[in-house]
Amino acid sequence: MQSQDKYSIYKRICVNNPTKRLKLKGEVMSSVGLVLQGGGMRGIYTSGVLDFFMEKDLYFPYIIGVSAGACNGCAYVSKQIGFAKKMYLDYIYDPRYINYKNVFKGKSVLGMDFIFDEIPNSVNPFDFESFKSSNHRFIVTTTDYTTGEPVYFDKDECDDIFMAIRASSSIPFITPPVNFSGMQLIDGGVSDPIPIKKSLQDGNESNVVVLTDGNYMNKPRNIKRLAYKMYPKDTKLIDWVFDMHRINNDALDYINSLECENKAIVISPSKHIKMGIVDKNRSKLEELYNLGYQDAKSKYEDIKRLYN
Repeated sequence: MQSQDKYSIYKRICVNNPTKRLKLKGEVMSSVGLVLQGGGMRGIYTSGVLDFFMEKDLYFPYIIGVSAGACNGCAYVSKQIGFAKKMYLDYIYDPRYINYKNVFKGKSVLGMDFIFDEIPNSVNPFDFESFKSSNHRFIVTTTDYTTGEPVYFDKDECDDIFMAIRASSSIPFITPPVNFSGMQLIDGGVSDPIPIKKSLQDGNESNVVVLTDGNYMNKPRNIKRLAYKMYPKDTKLIDWVFDMHRINNDALDYINSLECENKAIVISPSKHIKMGIVDKNRSKLEELYNLGYQDAKSKYEDIKRLYN
């Protein structure tokens, strides 16, 4: 069975069948979580979703994000409409932001200092005070480069949550690991790409899950031997990356089961827009942002019922 077909079956059974729709009106939820998947430049879809939420003054008490999801989440916590969109669109042709030539120089394709230091501190100022004073619980998901296990950082308990966000965004083989909190950390998507179980463990009975790509991942083609030759010192990381499809698909299975049980609302692209993790196609990025905005709008009434 193809991955897209499996996902379509779930959606047909759990969403398009009127008897299986979310029936949330009148239910009392102790807490509602917002779970944000990563996805590199596909994260602009989440920017559209969250900008719609902010325009409607819809804020969740708990937010957990991975990689691009964590980047979007911090702008949501600081209540800066349009901030994340600008981060994706305004600098894509600046070589300090994305530079493919760095691959041949053994350097990071993404300009992490430019993205996580120069832009938010001077070029496109981030509202650090609003972020720090927010009463929202904000969790960032990273991966321990030594063990391959997920490591979570809470905004209110972490010495430097923005360094944790940088670590969560350190895509394997594209950007280097980040030394933080006594660990080497990499992209949270390696170990926990959609941290729905963490949200449930933290007490959220219901969740709104934003996926940048709701399709199931195919098993990587048989190029592991080539990867070992290219990155002989990173064999354990290669093994983890080649196992990401299983972890991702298990998470999607679990989220779909929660959706069937009326414990989750899933927002994912209603239209397929092909895009790479590091993509500089501005028209596609704008299209994906607008799609996120419209998809959030279509789920707005369902989400409001969570609070009724």
